[in-house]
Amino acid sequence: MTHAPSLQQQFIGIAGLIGAGKSTLAAALGAHLQLPVYYEPVADNAYLADFYKSPDKYGFQMQIYLLNRRFQQHQEIIWRGQGGVQDRTIYEDAIFAKTLMQQGMIDARDYDTYLQLFKHMSHFMCRPNLIIYLDLTPERSLERIKTRARDVEAGIPLEYLRLLHQGYEEFIADIARSVPVIRVPWDEFQETREVVERVQEVYTRGSFLRDVRWRPSQA
Repeated sequence: MTHAPSLQQQFIGIAGLIGAGKSTLAAALGAHLQLPVYYEPVADNAYLADFYKSPDKYGFQMQIYLLNRRFQQHQEIIWRGQGGVQDRTIYEDAIFAKTLMQQGMIDARDYDTYLQLFKHMSHFMCRPNLIIYLDLTPERSLERIKTRARDVEAGIPLEYLRLLHQGYEEFIADIARSVPVIRVPWDEFQETREVVERVQEVYTRGSFLRDVRWRPSQA
């Protein structure tokens, strides 16, 4: 008899644009599943304020700092063996690094160094059991950034969010080949509790089969 998969003791990553509500969902999932939650470093981020003031000067330092912190979280989840919910995965950092490079805030040499470092670190990482992607438009992301009114985020332009969103779509399409991804149209849900219940329902169905198209070869 085959048992339906459970989210208990699983490694769950929450992905999404800035202001998507990742921390809120991570907290709710952690409480519901009794899993530890690993939040994105914000209050104790040594580079955050400097980065938003001068991203072209601190872009590379910021990405290395985040890569190091998220790798530490990632490994802690794996080695403890009890599962966990991570507020933004280590894989998403590459989206931000690429976007900064596209905007000329990280030069090609530093970006290549970042990619090589990430590649070497990835040999020591186990992928999450599940990624929940909070799908949000760049325009809605900007609205939420303005609503929560963090001083350091006040100058984030819409074009930056649009580039990030494009990067996220590419990332999700790629990682879904090896990690189950649940895409949540975040604005359709009124309560976080409802999202938690729906995610649990979808995951326990085990409905992560990919469509395989086959056409008979010509004789």
